[in-house]
Amino acid sequence: MPDPTRIKICGITALGDAELAVEAGAWAVGLILWPGSPRACELDQAELIARTLKRQVEVCGVFVNAPLDEVTGNVDALGLTMVQLHGEEGPSYCDEVRRRTGAQIIKAARVGGASDMQALQPFHTDFHLLDTFHENLRGGTGETWDWELIQRRRSKVPLIMSGGLTDANVAQAIRTVRPFAVDTASGTESVPGKKDPEKLAAFVAAVDAENAAFAAEVAAAREAKELAKAEAAAARAAAEEAVS
Repeated sequence: MPDPTRIKICGITALGDAELAVEAGAWAVGLILWPGSPRACELDQAELIARTLKRQVEVCGVFVNAPLDEVTGNVDALGLTMVQLHGEEGPSYCDEVRRRTGAQIIKAARVGGASDMQALQPFHTDFHLLDTFHENLRGGTGETWDWELIQRRRSKVPLIMSGGLTDANVAQAIRTVRPFAVDTASGTESVPGKKDPEKLAAFVAAVDAENAAFAAEVAAAREAKELAKAEAAAARAAAEEAVS
């Protein structure tokens, strides 16, 4: 059976919302540790979330062009299990963060065209994340990107899909891209940094429904293939018997 698309809930600023995400079935929670974001998470809250939940979920710190020592220091001090680099960090920077911390690394790219996606090719990180390009924002735009561009992607690095995903469009996004995971921030909140329980539940339900539908399609196709093989074998046996 195909692996189900996982869910990363980003823009969390408080333990209560992180626990809500875990209860809903999140694979990872994202804590934005960049002061330029309206969803920035205070360090004490980030530490509390990681200490409380890191055995239940991946706890991801999101950084934007931060000094290397700052990133590695925060990973160790807060107990993060994953790092998302959402700026212009290069491949060697990503490798060094992984070497120093042992955390899984997500390298993000903001997609305005095929070249932005292709720019991720040199990054041999644990995951790639594709988000919507915006001149002034680093994620949380509430806008989608052209999903058909995924056909230009050649990398085998597992993909996390982000950018304007809500319960209304996430199923179509999964059908189009088939990512390892989907990432939502603005699509599951009431105000920046505060999750809406109903929107979060609806988002997870939409992902679960699409995963179930795809698994059923794969199972049906497999059964049809096996039936066709059995029928062909029976036809061959009948023909051989007729000849003999």
